[in-house]
Amino acid sequence: MPITELLSKNAELYGEEKCLTEINLDLQEKHHVIWREYELIENNPAGEYRCEMTWRVFDEKANRLANLLLKRGIKKGDKVAILLMNCLEWLPIYFGILKAGAIAVPLNFRYTAEEIRYCLGLSEASALIFGPEFIGRMEVIFDQIPQIKTLFFAGENRPSFAENYDRLTANCSSDTPKIKLTDDDDAVIYFSSGTTGFPKAILHTHRSLMSSCLTEQKHHGQTREDNFLCIPPLYHTGAKMHWFGSLLSGSKAVLLRGIKPEWILKTVSEEKITIVWLLVPWAQDILDAIESGAVKLEDYELAQWRLMHIGAQPVPPSLIRRWKKYFPNHQYDTNYGLSESIGPGCVHLGVENIHKVGAIGVPGYNWEAKIVDEHRSPVAQGEVGELAVKGPGVMKCYYNDPQATAAVLKDGCLFTGDMARMDKDGFIYLVDRKKDVIISGGENIYPVQIEDFLRAHEAIKDVAVIGLPDKRLGEIAAAIIELKPDHECTENGIETFCAALPRYKRPRAIIFDQVPRNPTGKIEKPRLREKYGATSLVAAQTEIDTIINKD
Repeated sequence: MPITELLSKNAELYGEEKCLTEINLDLQEKHHVIWREYELIENNPAGEYRCEMTWRVFDEKANRLANLLLKRGIKKGDKVAILLMNCLEWLPIYFGILKAGAIAVPLNFRYTAEEIRYCLGLSEASALIFGPEFIGRMEVIFDQIPQIKTLFFAGENRPSFAENYDRLTANCSSDTPKIKLTDDDDAVIYFSSGTTGFPKAILHTHRSLMSSCLTEQKHHGQTREDNFLCIPPLYHTGAKMHWFGSLLSGSKAVLLRGIKPEWILKTVSEEKITIVWLLVPWAQDILDAIESGAVKLEDYELAQWRLMHIGAQPVPPSLIRRWKKYFPNHQYDTNYGLSESIGPGCVHLGVENIHKVGAIGVPGYNWEAKIVDEHRSPVAQGEVGELAVKGPGVMKCYYNDPQATAAVLKDGCLFTGDMARMDKDGFIYLVDRKKDVIISGGENIYPVQIEDFLRAHEAIKDVAVIGLPDKRLGEIAAAIIELKPDHECTENGIETFCAALPRYKRPRAIIFDQVPRNPTGKIEKPRLREKYGATSLVAAQTEIDTIINKD
């Protein structure tokens, strides 16, 4: 059934129960609260706020937006983009788009103005809902996106080129629109990029979304008594698809704006959180804060916290051993997935398999996986090949890109581009990536984008960007820079030049050296990784295997 029916069901069964809570513990962020009709608590000098929503209000808000879109001529299959920071209104907007029969297009809040413009065009979006944090970027491009016929602003101090989302939806019916949806109807477009950094538009159906609900709930056993803490951005498949387990079970969730260890623990304690999904750096920060004495576990009520799981990047076994030292009763899981596989869960470790930490796991619920050679034939057990997955959450296609689709989809299988091996027990280990994408703190960094930017510097002859190992972030971007003859430049000069890049794309290490290229002109990045100690996943996996065998 379409995923929108789950929301309608929960509104009918649990209408007056709280389903979503937004919490912000940062004084500087306090006045970013937009929607004042919820129960808003501003009762302490630290400037904390907490606002809540019931299942009934959630459903009604989704219906109001759906009816507004229909009134504005949005038809079934039209695309409506979302450009918002995490907030209480995000999910009702997402579901309102789906209830109208339209296709939701979440945009990365890190996108530059040009990236926003590009993705709106790539997805053929005809409407956009954006928040106050994006006024500056939208001012740059609003007259360059003629395909956007409807532009709604959700917040205070509305810019003149957009309409008032709050006022318009308040005047619309809260009844469910009479739009017939099926499992095979298109539902969402997410964005992913290859090593070039150019986004691909990934199209999923309602069947994909429902499959992620079932997979998540099966893996982590959400019940009505659970409360899920959601910290990562909702534009991404990871956070949202983990929340889908709460949707399916009719249980509560909390959106926390902020990642400080004390904020996470305070929220877990006061909101009686039972499930937390973390990225590696956040788990690392919590452990470091405990060991430094910056936070004291006895100050918090954590007995109800039953599950911590991690995704988005390889997880060091040493991190989990440290975690279990302080949280010995926690269940633990690792989740692997791609936006093309509707996010996490096509492969997962499983809470019962903590002895296999280091593996990404086994095929998830309703999923199949195999490892193949360059001819896409299965390799022998233990040999390295490309990981391919098959299941109900595989994307329909790359939107309007049949060539790219054909390169990764065949007979219902998604060829991931990740190199892996399988042990004798059927557990899958990542060993390398075909792509040169750097995963830093769970965010993908595309070296070519940074290289192209740096080549505009007048002193730079050539540049290569590679990932170097980092204890906290997993990897950091390092720029190897070859200067032009008779030109000079310093690290400070490069850092100043890179200030025009988004912060997460700026190189964390700058090295002046020659950039080796092969006879065909391609940069020989393996030589650079070897020279500068960039621990490949192959070497990392050997270390993991040694640790496991010793244990």
